Amino acid sequence: MLIPFIAVILSLILMVWSADRFVDGAAATARHFGMAPLLIGMVVVGFGTSAPEMAVSALAASQGSPDIALGNAYGSNITNIALILGVCALICPLSVDRQILRKELPILLGVTLFGAWLLYDGTLSRLDGWLLLLVFTLLMAWTIWQSVRQHRGSMQPLTYPAEDGMPIRIALFWLLAGLVLLVLSSQVMVWGAVKIAQGFGVSELLIGLTIVAVGTSLPELASSVIAARKGEHDIALGNVLGSNLFNTLAVVGIAGTIHPMPVTAEIMSRDIPVMTVLTLSLLVLGYGLRKTGTIGRFKGIFLLACYIGYTLYLINSAVSSGT
Repeated sequence: MLIPFIAVILSLILMVWSADRFVDGAAATARHFGMAPLLIGMVVVGFGTSAPEMAVSALAASQGSPDIALGNAYGSNITNIALILGVCALICPLSVDRQILRKELPILLGVTLFGAWLLYDGTLSRLDGWLLLLVFTLLMAWTIWQSVRQHRGSMQPLTYPAEDGMPIRIALFWLLAGLVLLVLSSQVMVWGAVKIAQGFGVSELLIGLTIVAVGTSLPELASSVIAARKGEHDIALGNVLGSNLFNTLAVVGIAGTIHPMPVTAEIMSRDIPVMTVLTLSLLVLGYGLRKTGTIGRFKGIFLLACYIGYTLYLINSAVSSGT
């Protein structure tokens, strides 16, 4: 049991480090080729922080561990809202622009309900996976097109300062090396998590919803906390909302196309409802009588309490059922 524990810890560290290197390399490469800042933030950083979830769920699906694949995706969504936004709000109250309440949050809620509807029959089929990926592709294309159209006049290619920049050969190296290390560390994490689950007799779903979900959400946690400390509230919120869209559509979709899998009853009766209620709660918590609402420290404590209560319930359920 010692080796799997060490493998999980080391893979978590390597995963976070490689994700950071991947994002740095990708952003630097984008700057060198003159991509607009908006597209860098939406596509490169959004994909980078969700890459661990994609890699873990894809590898878990290919290795026949559906509970880790789905538990990682939905557990990460719960972690993103309850833990990450809760911590960010404790550090600095988050301003919520009315635009987020009118567009981003309703879209995320709709995507969540669409994903739950596809899984209602108790199976994630290849068709379900392709439908999720199709919606993801259309949504990303529409979002980028809207952003380009609305900000066409102000979007200028970045000039890359030589004194602060990363040479293109180094940027390309970290872009490729970071992605390779992400995949390798994810594979080690899946192996270690499965071994731990088998050794303790704990269900793979519990491992996926807790250890793996938190581990793959560390890039979002780090970037959102840093953004909150710097007063970049839209980045902190946008990172979480964008990551949840990636997880619900791309992560689950990729897993389904690789290997059709049964959906555990607990996911439908417990985890998806919790994820949906937390998403809906952001609409309530972020609402303000003025143009902007605020998720303050009291609301942050509420979100953290939800996460702690959910985690304790998972542990208690596992102990009670003897799994």
